Amino acid sequence: MPANSRRHRRALAQPRRIAVAGVAVLGAAAVAFSAVPSQAEPANSVAAAPVQLGSRPIQGVKASVTDQLAGESVKIQAIAAQKQAAAKQQAQAAVLHKAKAAHEAKQTASRSAKRPQMQTVAVHTSYGNNLDGWIRQALAVMKQHNIPGSYNGLHRNIMRESSGNPNAINNWDINARNGIPSKGLLQVIGPTFNAYHVPGTSKNIYDPVANITAAANYAAHRYGSIDRVNSAY
Repeated sequence: MPANSRRHRRALAQPRRIAVAGVAVLGAAAVAFSAVPSQAEPANSVAAAPVQLGSRPIQGVKASVTDQLAGESVKIQAIAAQKQAAAKQQAQAAVLHKAKAAHEAKQTASRSAKRPQMQTVAVHTSYGNNLDGWIRQALAVMKQHNIPGSYNGLHRNIMRESSGNPNAINNWDINARNGIPSKGLLQVIGPTFNAYHVPGTSKNIYDPVANITAAANYAAHRYGSIDRVNSAY
């Protein structure tokens, strides 16, 4: 082979070897680059060792949380027990208070039973069966029914009308001629006595107290009071 041809082939082979070497270098660089995560890839795309918090692994954190939960459970149970004990104490105190109150009530009732019972005695005022007694009894009845009048006013009119005779009767005046004679201490006619009769007194027109109170009631309605009557009324 001519020398020029051999030189020519060597010259062509040298660039080919350079190219192959370059490809090999590029391949190695690519392998090295793929081992390093790019900024565009997420962190979890790269295989890594288990995550740790500080110097403790995640298993240690889980154990710590479990211990804390167990401690909180113990605290809750302790609080519940305290509340239950307090409620029990309150219930016991209420029972003791009730028993004490019942005991005191029993003692009070016992003391009351031992005291001498005072009987209430109704006091009845005694009135004489005479003009003074009739007037005083009539005044007591009049007071109960708010009928005005005084002892002097009643006495004065009684003495003028009947001279204190409860069975007095007028058979000569206009009332007698009309068939309704005036009767009793204050000379009251039947219709007037019936119209102004005071409840609780006798229905007998000759009854002294009934006659006085009926006449005083009539005078109060017509004149304002028996005290204002100084003549026939």
